[in-house]
Amino acid sequence: MEPPGNDVVAFAFESAEKIILRWDSTASEDSREKMIFAGDRNEIDRYLSAVDEIQRSMESATLSDDQNKVNSAIQIAMARLEDEFRNILIAHTTPMEAESLTDTCPLPEEEEEEEEYEEEDNVDSPLTTKEFEHQESHSSCSYRSTNSIREIDLMPCQAIDDLRCIAERMISAGYLRECIQVYGSVRKSAVDSSFRRLGIEKLSIGDIQRLEWETLEMKIRRWIRAAKVCVRILFASEKKLCEQIFGDLRTATDDACFMETIKGPAIQLFNFAEAISISRRSPEKLFKILDLHDALSDLLVDIEIVFDSKSSESIRVQAVEILSRLAEAARGILSEFENAVLREPSKVPVPGGTIHPLTRYVMNYISLISDYKQTMSELIVSKPTTGSRYSSDPNTPDMEFGELEGQTPLALHLIWISVILQFNLEGKSKCYRDTSLAHLFMMNNVHYIVQKIKGSPELREMVGDDCLRRLTGKFRQAATNYQRSTWIYVLHCLRDEGLHVKGNFSSGVSKSALRERFKTFNAMFEEVHRTQSTWLIPDTQLREELRISVSEKLIPAYRSFLGRFRNHIESGRHPENYIKYSGEDIENAVLDFFEGYQVQQHIRRRSQ
Repeated sequence: MEPPGNDVVAFAFESAEKIILRWDSTASEDSREKMIFAGDRNEIDRYLSAVDEIQRSMESATLSDDQNKVNSAIQIAMARLEDEFRNILIAHTTPMEAESLTDTCPLPEEEEEEEEYEEEDNVDSPLTTKEFEHQESHSSCSYRSTNSIREIDLMPCQAIDDLRCIAERMISAGYLRECIQVYGSVRKSAVDSSFRRLGIEKLSIGDIQRLEWETLEMKIRRWIRAAKVCVRILFASEKKLCEQIFGDLRTATDDACFMETIKGPAIQLFNFAEAISISRRSPEKLFKILDLHDALSDLLVDIEIVFDSKSSESIRVQAVEILSRLAEAARGILSEFENAVLREPSKVPVPGGTIHPLTRYVMNYISLISDYKQTMSELIVSKPTTGSRYSSDPNTPDMEFGELEGQTPLALHLIWISVILQFNLEGKSKCYRDTSLAHLFMMNNVHYIVQKIKGSPELREMVGDDCLRRLTGKFRQAATNYQRSTWIYVLHCLRDEGLHVKGNFSSGVSKSALRERFKTFNAMFEEVHRTQSTWLIPDTQLREELRISVSEKLIPAYRSFLGRFRNHIESGRHPENYIKYSGEDIENAVLDFFEGYQVQQHIRRRSQ
């Protein structure tokens, strides 16, 4: 005879089974249209109690003969709970508010920022077929913040409690995989929606590498903003939700649900940075690569916290590897840039001896590098391998780094770039047929290098005063060489030698020699004026200084010569053919020099 307790167990099972069957969505339309957890709390409690009773019945030996019936009931219950679980998730899964998708630190604008820089610096790069755009100042968008994780409550407490009650019973009944899949599919959809709002596209590494650089620049700015939000807010909040629902229910269940939700999106997110890190290197990419490096470096601690489990190790490893490759890419680009500056082949002289596009490009470039001083100093730990000792290669300049002891490796690289730039410019200066113009070209360009260094406190600090003094001396020497090569022959016409004949001084001047001397001076000065009014010194102060220097040598010499010999010419026939210009005429004519265009000649020939 069976013990009386069996009747109680059987009765409890039958009562629970009736509740389970009443909510069998496959049995009635009414149960399909209604959701238990959307209704009365008492009904919810009754259903959960019924599920608990069915699960206890599975373990009861008294019902072993009716195991199929028990299994059927539990399957119906689990199917129902799966639907309820999904419905609660969907009902409380809404897109994050706009303010929630904002990190707590200042963010770079998504659109291109307008930069204030000299109009003359907006030039095409001679090192690349694409325009080198002045990048936004690194100092204004530093990614080295003190911000950390900011979790958001994604669901109300009641919904979390209900989901936890369902998850506990599904896991207990052996439906862990189904629970994880339902959770992951719904929450991943929510994450995907947030990704779209953040502008994160589903692009393969190949797709990203095929994009034009101008498009990538915009996407990099957007990615930096989105990555902060994703790691610090979106992923962190998803992890918190998993812990709220699945924490302590079963070892690593919360982590399994978290990875089911965000592994795909996380890979999608970091694949973008990975594609940039392994893309073709070119000089214009350096600063965006450094932006990416800084952003990812700043996020690394947060990544370690959010993805702290064994199952998410691959994401942590990927982030570290991307950071390493970005660093290597930055070092490689700098090395390739140095080689490009040294080998830049253009040989067409710039008109008027003005600043070469290469000079503008390179100095703007290294000025921007100095804006990234902290990051670049961390990445560049060895001095340049080229030029470290005197070389017999005529195509490489000499540079003795022993003279720069104490300089950081980054500073040595920047100094080396200025050296190879000057070396290249010296080669380009030889393309000018006029030696004076070649000197003027070097003066303009070295002066520009000096001004760029002085204009950047970071660059000036790294280059150092000694190097700056050498550069200043170099452009002043070029100015002196220009004056010598241009004016030594003109001033030679104003000497007394060769004009005197035997006799007293007043009557001992050869008028024919004097007339020839005036004619030679006039012709030479007119030729200098004709050509050098087309030459250009862009810097106003430098232009004025050189004009003053020329005037201080030329005008007193001309006035003195004119004062000594004017009477000898004016006493003869047609003096206007020889004395064409007054001292004021010469002084005014010098003001035409270095304007960069053929000005209307102010000197009027009296014979006309």
